[in-house]
Amino acid sequence: MTTHPNLLSLKNSLLIVVDLQSKLSAAMPERDAELMTANARSLVEAAELLGIPVLLTEQYPKGLGATDTTITDILSEDTLIFDKTGFSCCAADGFTDTVASTDRKQVILVGQEAHVCVIQTALELMHFGYQVHIVEDAICSRKAEHKFYALQRMQQQGATITNYESVLFEWVRDSTHPEFKKISGLLR
Repeated sequence: MTTHPNLLSLKNSLLIVVDLQSKLSAAMPERDAELMTANARSLVEAAELLGIPVLLTEQYPKGLGATDTTITDILSEDTLIFDKTGFSCCAADGFTDTVASTDRKQVILVGQEAHVCVIQTALELMHFGYQVHIVEDAICSRKAEHKFYALQRMQQQGATITNYESVLFEWVRDSTHPEFKKISGLLR
């Protein structure tokens, strides 16, 4: 059966967690940061369960610290974390080669900030030929209007704007999937 090419598939998905660092999250509106972290965690849990690769980046970890432990505590030991000072994840040493080596063309982005690191990463990945999906309820910015216009701009440039629940259900596709019960348990 052929499906729409924009539907996410298990075999073609790659989840990237952009700079979900506690010190950076502390600068965000509290409720937005909590929602972003909880939804990103659900996606990471599902990706780990379903065998979808997960990559992380950390913006200037010397100053902004490591990725939030609610994320790192559930990662497999072999998950790669890329340190960066450039705003696009593609600026991190080895990042684009690692993305290419996964041989997956659907990139799902979560993290912060929408109007800086997420948008620059999305635009560059689209330029390199990837289908980019932005999880609107798993990203944030310090100001709501910055997130709003970043989402609008990314969509205008060809990114798909989605939400964490849609991603989870696209990954399993059917209530008979062997992991459906565990995945549906990740819904908040």
